[in-house]
Amino acid sequence: MALLERVSTLVRANLNDLVDKAEDPEKMIKQVILDMENQLLQVKTQVAISIADQHVLEKKLKENEENERQWMRRAELAVDKKDDALARAAVERSMSYKSMTESFGQQVEDQKTQVENLKTALLKLQQKLAEAQSKSDMLIAQHRRSRALGKATNAGLTIGDQSKAAAFDRMKNKVDHTEAAAQAKAELLADDVDDRFAAMEKQEKIDQVLEEIKSKRKVG
Repeated sequence: MALLERVSTLVRANLNDLVDKAEDPEKMIKQVILDMENQLLQVKTQVAISIADQHVLEKKLKENEENERQWMRRAELAVDKKDDALARAAVERSMSYKSMTESFGQQVEDQKTQVENLKTALLKLQQKLAEAQSKSDMLIAQHRRSRALGKATNAGLTIGDQSKAAAFDRMKNKVDHTEAAAQAKAELLADDVDDRFAAMEKQEKIDQVLEEIKSKRKVG
């Protein structure tokens, strides 16, 4: 029956796999528990109905068994009264009830099997529901930890992103270049001052030598 198939599907479900594959594990686990609770209510109702049906069939079985015996006793009574026609009719009626008795007997056995199957399904579903309820908090907490770890990892990857690292390197190089250019300018400026002083000293030396030559020439 469809109800037992649905229950079987829920009982076989692997909660850990469902959580791993779900886009929203918290929503999924709550939905699974809700489905189990709904199915559990349906199974309980069906068990009660099936047990009631079994009682009805058992009652019908007993009634037919009693009617079979009663008509057989009447057939025996008719035989005792030497009324073969009446005895034959009684035997025919008894055989009819015997056939119905066999039919009801089979229905009772089938109904007992169904009741047992439903009771087994009910027990398994109750156990699965208890498992899901006990695991739900743990699975949800596990998922939240995993999600938080994922966010932290993504943040680390973002910080360590190659493009951003490259941009940082470019900025550093630019600063280094700026500092180097400033230093070069300073060095150039220093060289220029030195050259100017050197030229001035050279001119002064030239003037001095020239004066010395002139002095010597005057004396001569």
